[in-house]
Amino acid sequence: MAEQIETVSGEPAWVGEHDQADHYLHLQDANIVGTRALLTCQDNLDDVIEAAAMACMHGSAGFGKSLAVNASLRALAPHNTVRVVFRSRPTTRDIRHALFHGLHLPGQPPGHPIEFDRLLKAALADRFRVLVCDEAQWMSRECFEYWRHLWDDPSTQIAVVFVGGGDCYRVLSREPMLASRIYLWQRFRKMEPEEILSVIPAFHPVWSEAPDQLISYADLHAGHGNFRNWARITNHVLQARRRGGADLDADLLKWIFSRLGGG
Repeated sequence: MAEQIETVSGEPAWVGEHDQADHYLHLQDANIVGTRALLTCQDNLDDVIEAAAMACMHGSAGFGKSLAVNASLRALAPHNTVRVVFRSRPTTRDIRHALFHGLHLPGQPPGHPIEFDRLLKAALADRFRVLVCDEAQWMSRECFEYWRHLWDDPSTQIAVVFVGGGDCYRVLSREPMLASRIYLWQRFRKMEPEEILSVIPAFHPVWSEAPDQLISYADLHAGHGNFRNWARITNHVLQARRRGGADLDADLLKWIFSRLGGG
């Protein structure tokens, strides 16, 4: 289970045994920082769990959606969360099998959909669980209907959290039967420049003593308020230091900028 620490900004950050895997590139020594978006996410998910409802966390790539959801649920429902991720367009069969394995059900998956659904509903009626569907923008109408079918069943005890990219809101809102059941929507946006100055020194030790001007310079040219960009920049800094003990200064950042992007 996660624990809370204080960041340099006085806001809490969650650290735990699985945190490093949440970061892009599995960035070593990176912390999960209590950004405004993450703190809002934790409050929102607390409400969703209490209501046993459905929610959608959406926003452009790299803004920390999955990380915020994972960290929040480690604090709120560490033993009741089942997370499924699809990297391409899934079918309802894929969802059934992902839930079968995510719930650690014994034996072999049933061959017939009706039998399969009966098994899943029985497992989801046994105790309360939070089902997290990441990359939800890949879902088809049939898939969304399947999630709704599971949630609507009076025997199941579940909250459902959809996490998706920039067009997830548009995709979900096209399905009125499901969208009308979404209890809470949260859009993740880029961090503003003033938040960067408090968040990034707590994000990784390499930035803990960096001057504000250098952090702002890195964000202006490459970070753009995006955590995935900052993980990439940080990893380049660490690699440069391992190879030659380079100082963290504007010259090093300019060299890193030359490696990022095509221009």
